[in-house]
Order: sequence, then structure tokens, then C-alpha cells
Amino acid sequence: MKVFVAGSGTMGSGIAQIFARYGHEVYLYNRRISSADRAYAVVEKQFKCQADKGRMTAEEVTAALSLLKKTDKLEAAGSCDLVIEAIIEKMEVKQDLFHKLDQICRPDCLFCSNTSSLSITEMACGLEHEENFLGLHFFNPAPVMKLLEIVKGAKTAPESLARAKEIALAIEKEAVVVKESPGFIVNRILIPMINEACDLYYQGIASVEDIDTAMRYGANHPMGPLALGDLIGLDVVLDIMNILYEETGDSKYRASLQLKSMVRAGDLGRKSGKGFYDYK
Repeated sequence: MKVFVAGSGTMGSGIAQIFARYGHEVYLYNRRISSADRAYAVVEKQFKCQADKGRMTAEEVTAALSLLKKTDKLEAAGSCDLVIEAIIEKMEVKQDLFHKLDQICRPDCLFCSNTSSLSITEMACGLEHEENFLGLHFFNPAPVMKLLEIVKGAKTAPESLARAKEIALAIEKEAVVVKESPGFIVNRILIPMINEACDLYYQGIASVEDIDTAMRYGANHPMGPLALGDLIGLDVVLDIMNILYEETGDSKYRASLQLKSMVRAGDLGRKSGKGFYDYK
């Protein structure tokens, strides 16, 4: 299977790493080839770490890297069986990308978005083969996290869902199928929990450390909600909360003022060096 991954950030490079590891030819796309080069270097480093830990042989690393190709040309998607989009979480940008790919890809190419909360139906609207469009939502870090949410849009064909399930099986992911809904399953539950933790801190009910300790030892979570927000990116958490609120109109999805304040200040978590914790 030939796979085209659009977007070479954390999620795009992680998804590309998975498919190359499982023996599939992968085109890792970014409109700036320098960004694709950096992503390739990250994947190469990850593979070598796996080899150092005895989880891959040197031969397997060489084989996987030979399957991973960097490109700044959308035309590389023309021969691919599967397209996975992992670019910025903006509907108009994603739509523009897929409409361009619609003119390049084969009619039987499966189009997938890694969106964490946006409408699959809206994203597919106007494409020639909307029945071939669905969500494949990987979780960060993609090579490690076992879950894959398969999201069915209004016009997704049963055959496309069946193909997605086969893909999940081929890369050893645990797949769940969900009808389109804001936040799907995990983020519909998880992100409001992080938002609630932000509010607890904002109201002075407990410290950051005590909120996280309470959930780690009281709910057996491996990581506290505020540390998890830092890992995800507080800007991403805010974007998802805003989408949940806009889509449902339910006040329980109103973003915490603490969350808004931190994002405005540029304290986004690990990626900026500071969030609820200091990573500098």
C-alpha cells in the first residue's frame, strides 16, 4: 500500500513512521521541503532509538527508512492508495488541501483526516468521491498509542469503513468506529475534564500539583489533567473546547478563563516551554 501523509508535524511524522515501520511506502509531504527534512530526521532518530533498545534490527531500520520519502509536491499522492491529512486544525485549510488532492488522486483513493474534532462531513463536502472520505484519528504519540478512532461522515460508504478497519489491523491499532460528533469519543470526554481542572485552579480550589496528584492517585490516571493539557498543547485544548461549544451550544463546554488567559499569554505547555509547568 502506498500512503501519502500531508503534514510533517508531530502527528504527521508519527503517522508516517507507523506505516513505514509496517512495510508500506510513505510520502511525507510538507509544502516546505525543509520541514519535511526535519520530520524525516525525527523519524530516523526514533527508529534508531528502537534499534538501540533491541526492538528493531539495523536491517529493519534501513528497510523502513527506504520506504519513507520526503516531498513538497502534492502530485506524489497520484499513485497512492491512502491519503492521511495531519495539517493545521482549520476547516478551510483542510478543505483546500483535499480539493487539490481530489484533482490528483485516483478515484478509489481513500481520503482520511486526522482531525481531533472538526466535521468529517463538512470537510468532504464537494469532493468527487465523498463516499471515500472518513476520519482516522490517531493519538499522540502516534507510534505508541494503540487507539485509532474511525469516524464515519454522513456519506462515508460501508466499503470505506471496511478498508479503514483493515488498515487499523495491518498497523496493529485498536480501532473504534464512531459516527460524526464534536470531539468524537475520547476528546468529548477528555478535553472537558482538562478544562474543568483549569477551572479548579482558576477558582483557587487547589494547586496545579494537587489537582494532578488527586487524579493520578484517586482515579488511577497515568498523568494529571493539567500535565496532560501541557502535553497536548493548551491552544489545542482551547480550540477543541471552542468547537464543542459552538457545535452543541451547551454551556458545559464553555472554555475556562484560565485556559483562555494562558493561551493568550503564549503559555501553551511543553511546545512553548511553559504551561501549568515549566519545561525550560
